[in-house]
Amino acid sequence: MNLERWKAGVFAIAMLVACGAAATEADDRPWQVEYERIQYVVNQDGSYSESRETATRVLREPALEYAKNASVSYSTSIQKADILEAYTLKADGRRIPVPPGNYQVSASSGQDGDSPVYSDRSTLTVVFPELAVGDTTVFSYRLTTNTPLFAGHFSVIESFSPATYYGDVTVSVDAPADLDARHRTWQMRESTVKRRGDRRIVEWHWQNRDPVEPESLRDTVFNVERYPGYAFSTFDSYRQIAEAYGGPANAKAVPTPRIRELADEIAGDAQEPREVARRLYEWVSRNITYAGNCIGLGAVVPRDLDAVLDNRMGDCKDHATLLQALLKARGIDSTQALINAGGTYSLPDIPVASVVNHVISYIPDMDLYLDSTAATVPFGSLPGSVAGKPVLLVDGHHPEARTPANDVGRDGQKLVTRLRVDPDGSISGTQRLELSGRLAVAARDQFRDMPASDVDELVKRYFQQASLKASGEVSFPDPKPLLEEFSIDAEFEVEKMLPVPAGIQVQPWFVSFAPISGVVTSNLGSDEHPPGESGCAGIVSEERYELEFADGLRIVALPQDLSLEYEGVSYTASYRRDGNTVQVHRLLNDRTPGPVCSPEYNAGYAAMMRRIMPELRSQIIYLPTTE
Repeated sequence: MNLERWKAGVFAIAMLVACGAAATEADDRPWQVEYERIQYVVNQDGSYSESRETATRVLREPALEYAKNASVSYSTSIQKADILEAYTLKADGRRIPVPPGNYQVSASSGQDGDSPVYSDRSTLTVVFPELAVGDTTVFSYRLTTNTPLFAGHFSVIESFSPATYYGDVTVSVDAPADLDARHRTWQMRESTVKRRGDRRIVEWHWQNRDPVEPESLRDTVFNVERYPGYAFSTFDSYRQIAEAYGGPANAKAVPTPRIRELADEIAGDAQEPREVARRLYEWVSRNITYAGNCIGLGAVVPRDLDAVLDNRMGDCKDHATLLQALLKARGIDSTQALINAGGTYSLPDIPVASVVNHVISYIPDMDLYLDSTAATVPFGSLPGSVAGKPVLLVDGHHPEARTPANDVGRDGQKLVTRLRVDPDGSISGTQRLELSGRLAVAARDQFRDMPASDVDELVKRYFQQASLKASGEVSFPDPKPLLEEFSIDAEFEVEKMLPVPAGIQVQPWFVSFAPISGVVTSNLGSDEHPPGESGCAGIVSEERYELEFADGLRIVALPQDLSLEYEGVSYTASYRRDGNTVQVHRLLNDRTPGPVCSPEYNAGYAAMMRRIMPELRSQIIYLPTTE
């Protein structure tokens, strides 16, 4: 999504957090948008100009820091930015123009003014002078786009935050009357559709003088119909968007002699197509650094593959195109797929190019999606940001195409700890941690480049964080392969870690990627502000503890067993004593299917987590035998 489209919403969030403005009364708002005027003038070939004028009034002092500057970002190669007006409107009516010294341009450029290799984004920023509480900043600019995103097409979509005060918003699109286009608004008023000569002007209005509380906007999944906004597009379908991208992309994916030689070298002795595809995917994932613009203005045509290979660097388009060419060189057909890598799991009815901002690969014969920009994700898996989402297939597009959601039960942790507690509170023990799915991927990434000297010091440094003296060692298999299994074994001795007498909570004693206590704590939610719709996925976390208390200590009390269920989630905890040894078993079996959970499901899930929490806080009580 174009960053300019969202700057008002991001600005709103930053201001509300910084200023602590939960209330919506005028006396409590830190700032408000008095008006915003947006105009698009579209040409027959899809090139256009975008003009914006925004007046923002500062109501409280904490907002000054965030309101004193404004900026516009643009693609230098195909756009020109002009500041039409920028001034501080004082409360007494005086205008103080932004002086030339208060303008700053941050640009990405090559040497001696040549075009940069991977990003041509520039940002023009103005700083408003003499800004005080009660003043209004007025920022007006025009972006002229000489080359359209896709030849002959124009599309735009924008949403506004209902938690932000807008005195008035006016949006207009001025386009040739014979330009085949469609448009739609959500919670905005379409005032007019005018004809002016051979032009047609569509205009919308919106006011939000009674904004909602920010806490009421609890959905982390973005659905365009949920917020006030508009869309305008000359595309008649998402297939047309896929084809517009795919023409130039496929032309770049032709195997050259260099590509064929490289593909043979990477594949080696592999003959089975899936194994060949795995080797090619892993090579691109590991050897081509991910960088640059992905999908956006000035960034819809992949680079020449020779440049990608020479620099060993590329954006998502370059990754997908290179992998497509390598696969083709080995007789494996694939296609590129456009997808949204943000919080969007559905596409609006109006086909708009900017709702897809990422490119991945698809192998039809294997029904397999791959994202080689995710350098740590194993072959056959996808990062969570692109799992369970609609895709636009360049070849073979059909409206039902979606990436698979992550398999239920795939992400998990199994922890086994054996511990001895000495009379002085010192402990000695072992821990085995077995990880699967995304947890294993994260662990491998963390340990992959860890120097041996750091591994040797890991136990010591881990306990030093709590000002404890410890020794021990850690071992694990080679973390370099891209696999979804990983294990970590540890031995440790910690001097006088525990007080005597005391009560101790049962919890992981060493490194843990998904401790049950952490999963529960992060999902407690709030009765006052129930969760909204969100992306979600289940996780299975199992913990077994054997706690042996040495002679000289006696166990006084144990926590009670617990068993709970909520739809696809269950939790059990049991405590068994055998002499001076306690066996503890906990299992959080979360099989939430995902990839999206409703507000109702999330509320019930959070309620269950709150029921688990008291058990996690309960303690094993022990005393010296002399007492």
